[in-house]
Parts: sequence; C-alpha cells; structure tokens
Amino acid sequence: MLTVVGIGADGWDGLGGPARRALQHATRVVGSQRQLDLLPADGVTAARTPWPSPMAPLVETLARDAAAADVAVLASGDPMLHGVGATLVRAAGAEHVRVLPHPSAFALACARMGWPQHETELVSLVARDPQALVRALQPGRRIVAYVTGAGGAAEVAKVLTAHGAGASPLTVLEQLGGPGEQRTDTTAARALDHVADPLHVVAVHVAGGRAHPRTPGLPDDAFVASDGQLTKRHVRAVTVAALGPLPHEGLWDVGAGNGSIAIEWLRAEPTATAVAIEPRADRLGRIAQNAQALGVPQLTVVEGRAPDALAGLGAAPDAIFIGGGITTPGLLDACWQALKPGGRLVANTVTLEGEQAVVAARGTHGGTLTRIDIAHADAVGTFTGWRAQMTVVQWATAKPKTERPAS
Repeated sequence: MLTVVGIGADGWDGLGGPARRALQHATRVVGSQRQLDLLPADGVTAARTPWPSPMAPLVETLARDAAAADVAVLASGDPMLHGVGATLVRAAGAEHVRVLPHPSAFALACARMGWPQHETELVSLVARDPQALVRALQPGRRIVAYVTGAGGAAEVAKVLTAHGAGASPLTVLEQLGGPGEQRTDTTAARALDHVADPLHVVAVHVAGGRAHPRTPGLPDDAFVASDGQLTKRHVRAVTVAALGPLPHEGLWDVGAGNGSIAIEWLRAEPTATAVAIEPRADRLGRIAQNAQALGVPQLTVVEGRAPDALAGLGAAPDAIFIGGGITTPGLLDACWQALKPGGRLVANTVTLEGEQAVVAARGTHGGTLTRIDIAHADAVGTFTGWRAQMTVVQWATAKPKTERPAS
C-alpha cells in the first residue's frame, strides 16, 4: 500500500507513531528536498526520491505501482487539504492509499490567530493567479491564503490594496509549527514589498474594499461592457438560478458577450468550471478582464462561433447557456447533442425570431418558457415613471438522463 505521510516544519519530532513506522518500514520515500531533509538518516534508511518537475509522470508511476511496493510519500501538513494526497487517491484509488495527516497550515494558522476554522475561508493561491483571492473579499471575512515563494504575502497585499482593502489587518505566518516560526502583524498597504520565508501563509481580516456578494446578480457596473452586450443584473440572477451551478459541474456560455453569466456561475460555486465562447476578439479581452477583476481568473475563454466552435471543447458540459446567436442554423441542435444527459440548457432571447426558435425547441425538448419584463423608475421631466427594459423570453429545460428511443 502507498502511504502518504503529512509532515510539518517541526519535522520528525512532530510525527506520531504510525507515521514514523511507515517511514521506517518503507523501501522508498518520495517528497520535496526540504521534506526529505527533515528525516533522520539513522531512523529512515529508505531510498529518497525528490519530486521531479513536472510531477505528473512520477504520480502516474506511484499510482500504478501502489499495491506492489512499500512506498511512502511526504506531503506538507494535511495531504488531503490542497495536497498531493488527494491527487494520489484520485489516481490510485482510496483502497490503495493510506493517508496519515499532520495538522494543516490552515489549522495552525487559525490556532495562532484565534479564529474558528469553520468561520475562516481557506484560499489556495499555489500555482494559481492571485486574482482568485478577489472572490473572497467581503468586509468582515477572515481568510487564510496559501501562497508560493518569498513574495507570496506581497502578492496578497497587492490584490487587497488594488480592491480598496489596503487597511485590512494582514498577518504573515512563517515556518508554522517549526523551531523557526515567526509572525509579522501588519496591514495590506504596508506589506506590498514584504519578503518572507518561502514557507509561509497569510491571514487576512478583510476591511473595506469594493465588495461584491457571491449571490448572482452583481451590479451591471461591476463589469466592463463598453458595447452593451451584457445580460442585465435582474435577468442574470434569474438565469444563473435556472442554470443551477452545483459542485464540480461545467458550463458552456455560448455567445458569451462580456462573460457575465460564466463569471457569476463560477462565483456561485468555487469547484465549478466554465468556458466562455465568443466570436468577437474585442469582447474576448473584456471577458478576461472581467474574470480577473471579479476573482475567477480560471474562466476558459474560447474564440469562435458556435456551433463550429463547440467541436473541440472536450468533456460534455453539465449546463449550457445560449446568450447570443440563438437563430444560427444548427446551434440549438449542436448544444443539445453536446449536453451531458441530465444536464440543463437555458437560452435567453429578445427578438421575435429568437422567440420562435425557443418555442419550437420547447415543442421538441420540453421545458419551460418564461417571459421576463423588468422596468426601472426613471425621470420623466420633473416626474418619475417606469422605463422598461427589452422583454426577455427564457427557455429552460433538462436533458433526460436516458434518451427516449426514436418512434
């Protein structure tokens, strides 16, 4: 069996009996060079293998041979919390991997800060764009951020100050649990040039800033949309609710415009994925800009015109939104064929021709049609009256989990 041993900055001294025995009986130990150096030469006699770069080939080898050799893998803290343990379990199967966790850096950070773990959000920026932090920036939120390298704290500080939260208390926690542990209490604005030990995490209590909730329906001015191709706030909230993002699901936003639906989908469910498909190059740049500014830099942006652009997108999506090009010949059929069984399809239109297309689609695939009429109070001379938005017709349906045989 493959054994994954969590180890902290306290090294051998911090390991319990089962973890020590696993390392002493192993024929091979894999880990970062820093972790391998924490093991005593006289206590662990196994061959030592540092992780290569990239790691994937060795992960595949370990997973394939998991049941054939006594191999131990070292992981930082809790191997199942943003660690290699989860990767190995997915690759080899839980029945072939034994995980012996150590207190995570998240647990240690919360203990040092006096923050209840269930009230604190963990954000991993390891090998991720620091803008991913933006999604969590609401006043009063407590965040522990995993970072990479000596400049990790400074990157967090830059994101906070760029979003008006420079006054947020920020604590840099280095070498947590080890003999060289250090703590630096400062603010985001004063930490822009901070250099820390490469092994550190950052704790932030967000104060101020341009905060947006995660519930769908962000203000329209939260997006850069210079050509007006933006699903407006109230319609967007209804649309994301109809799409219903769930954990680990994928969305195709077809005719994405400025990307608002895909962005709100990702903000609502952090484990979800999304692809925004848009034919116009100028809008592609705005989609990427909006995704960065609103904390979902992982959004995949694809230049192309549906249905042709759908062919190379990979795995079948769990949900598809059609926001543009609804009358394009073959588009609805291509989206229906691509959709995963049990998946949801939502289409919005404001034209009579588009309405005819979704009425016909409902006749073929079922679902619901909803007419959305929204008006806002606005000045009419010295008085106030209602100014209506364009009427939106929305078709929402779900693909049967088992297709009915053709009659």
